[in-house]
Parts: sequence; structure tokens; C-alpha cells
Amino acid sequence: MCQLLALNCATPTDASFSFTGFCRRGGATDNHADGWGIAFFEGRGLRLFIDHESAANSRMAEFLRSYPLKSRNIVAHVRKATIGEVSLENAHPFTRELWGRHWVFAHNGDLKDYFPKLHSAFRPVGTTDSERAFCWLMQELAKSHASLPSVEELTHTLRELIPQVTRFGTFNFLLSNGEAMWAHCSTKLHYLVRQYPFSKATLMDHDWTVNFAEVNQPGDRAAVIVTTPLTSDEQWTAFEPGELKVFVDGLPQGGGSLTES
Repeated sequence: MCQLLALNCATPTDASFSFTGFCRRGGATDNHADGWGIAFFEGRGLRLFIDHESAANSRMAEFLRSYPLKSRNIVAHVRKATIGEVSLENAHPFTRELWGRHWVFAHNGDLKDYFPKLHSAFRPVGTTDSERAFCWLMQELAKSHASLPSVEELTHTLRELIPQVTRFGTFNFLLSNGEAMWAHCSTKLHYLVRQYPFSKATLMDHDWTVNFAEVNQPGDRAAVIVTTPLTSDEQWTAFEPGELKVFVDGLPQGGGSLTES
């Protein structure tokens, strides 16, 4: 299966440290070598980079590691293809527009025989179950709200929609509109919050240690969400299976398990 990475931050932050370790899992320290992607929100704008090559060997990924972009919401993905061929259109994250906002989605898991009814406004470009699920979520959110609702209202609607997808299989996902980051765990997901007082962190997949006290200000804060912990010397919290969390300004805003069916 694939692996997920997201940052939700109180201030614009670069993801070079986490992204470097994460890329190693895309064909070097792990076998998720069937494409990768990363999306950076910048205000209401969005920078999206995707590639069907492995993240560990991609020159575009190398460029982004050496030329970090700062954002308050970042979503990344390394792919192990299970449904859908290895191609650019099947690389995550996927993006769509709704209510005048960019939405970004990445998925880890398999949804067996999942072919929801989709209307003309939201159609997949590629052949993955992941993009079909994203299109269906966007379609149902659009049907549920006439205009952009609050983060709390969106979370409530997602809680109602997610069980209709999870009955088809594993649905670990990340979803962001640049204001908040939603993370749902079916099987495996972890997070931590880096904030003052900052400390050192060492990547598991790459020989790199950063003392965040030397590079951050007291008001900086970042929630890092990932499939499997990236560092060996920080305290990661595991999601419960069936748990949906929403992060705003680098902090979780509540959790709770859904009723899976």
C-alpha cells in the first residue's frame, strides 16, 4: 500500500526535513516506488508536484528537498500501486475545486469493487479507487452544503460520509482545503505536534538530525501526520482505527471513532 504525509502549521513552514525522510520510503528504505506527489497551499493558491517515478530517484523530488517551499498546509504521498497502473494521472495527491477553494486528497488503502455513482461535476481522470473516492466525497459535500461551511460543519458531514466508503475496504486518507487538515485512519496513521519548547529530531530513513529550537520561533507550531513515524526520538501518537481528526493551526481540534459498516 501507499504512505501518507501531511503538515498543518500555525505559521508558514517548510517540509524539507519530513519530506526528505518520507521520500526515502519511495523506493529506497521501502518499496513505495510507483509515483509520488506533494501539494503546498499558499493562501488561496496551490502548488502541486506529481511524478510517476519513485520519490527516492526523482529529480523533481530532489529539487524540492533542496528548494523548500513554505506553507501552512502540505499533503504528500508515495505510491505502491494496487488499483490503477503506474502513470502520472494516478499519482496522488488529487485536487478539485469546490466553493472557490482548492481541495487536496491523498489515500492509502484498497477499496474493492468501488464504483460510486458520480455526477458530471466530479469525475476521475485516472483509474484509481482513491480518485473515485475523492470525487464522491466532493460530490456529497457539495450536495450537503450550498456554500463553504465551517470546519466543524465539514467535520460533521465527513463523519456521516466516511462509513459509506469504508465498507468497501481500507480508507486511510488526508484531506485539506488550505484552512484545515482532516485525517482519517482505517488501519495505521500517526501524528505529533512540534511546538515550543522545541527539541532535536532524527529521521529514521535518513542520516539527518535537526535541532528545531535553533530554526523555529516560540509562536511556530506544526502538526505532522504520517502513516509510520518518521523520527526515532520524538513521541508519536497513533490514531485509533476508525478515527477522524481535524487539525487547525497545528493542533488537533478533536477526534473520535466513526461507526464503521
